[in-house]
Amino acid sequence: MNKKSISVVIPNYNGKHLLETYLPFTFAALAEANVSYEVILVDDGSKDDSVEFIRMRYPDVILISNPENRGFSYTCNTGIAAAHYELIFLLNSDVKLEPGYFDRQWKYFETDDTFGVMGRIIDMEGERIQDAARMPKFNGFKLKTDYFFYKETPGDWLYTFYLSGANALVDASKLKQLQGFDELFSPFYCEDMELSLRAWRLGWKCYYEHQAVCRHQVSASTKNYQTAKWVKSVYYRNRFYMHAIHLEGFALFAWYCQVTVVDLVPRLLAGHFWIWQSYRQLFKSGTMIGQSRAAFKAISQKQKGKSKSIFEVVSMLRSVADTSNFIRFKP
Repeated sequence: MNKKSISVVIPNYNGKHLLETYLPFTFAALAEANVSYEVILVDDGSKDDSVEFIRMRYPDVILISNPENRGFSYTCNTGIAAAHYELIFLLNSDVKLEPGYFDRQWKYFETDDTFGVMGRIIDMEGERIQDAARMPKFNGFKLKTDYFFYKETPGDWLYTFYLSGANALVDASKLKQLQGFDELFSPFYCEDMELSLRAWRLGWKCYYEHQAVCRHQVSASTKNYQTAKWVKSVYYRNRFYMHAIHLEGFALFAWYCQVTVVDLVPRLLAGHFWIWQSYRQLFKSGTMIGQSRAAFKAISQKQKGKSKSIFEVVSMLRSVADTSNFIRFKP
């Protein structure tokens, strides 16, 4: 098996207690993998003792500190830019890697069209699966995850619609060609789906490996941020952004009509006024959305091939599902 060197990129915000608990498991998995590696921790303006903790306890960690809180995309991109090795492992600070985590992932990078692979995410206690391979679908012109799925048989290669930003092992060259996460999506949500969608549109593949297991502490990251309504408004805003970037022509127009009628109006009538902030930001951010569209177009032209539409990506993924027997569950 041809192993590759790894740059681990960990974004952190007020996560000293998480780093203290889970970082030792990351180093254990890397040592077990027996490859060259570096660990890059990018602190996103933490107000706890995260930076001092890393300096004192882990002097070999490459520590980068944002002077102010900039969000997940910017923070990860800072680490991606500093990475030197063949693969970049995007890892949340609230994730605990199980022994042998990397063992079954090397095979995916023996093919030239692999973008990346993610492992199974389970609860910190028990075996309940939080995250597996994702199957997309369209509701009208709205793109969403239909269901999660997996196979228990070792050796099966499974596509996934997108790689979780919590544990994505990615080809560094391809990730840098895509210029990392789109910082329009800061502070968080949907940036991992949008990044993987760009990869699929260029013909690169995203995989799920059920035998690579990690544990996740639910809601350990976003609980640091403001109110539940604010978090919802960011989530919907970023879903709006993704569609506005990747839909074209009539489909884009029809989507605008659909979200106005299906998302905006009913929620306003029900008193969920936070949705107005999401919708307003969609139109206020028109220039930045245009820049994201143009950036992807420039990257696809450099690849010297016609990029796929998101409808073609979804059709391909669903056609594979139609010929396979998966274990499925709802997110």
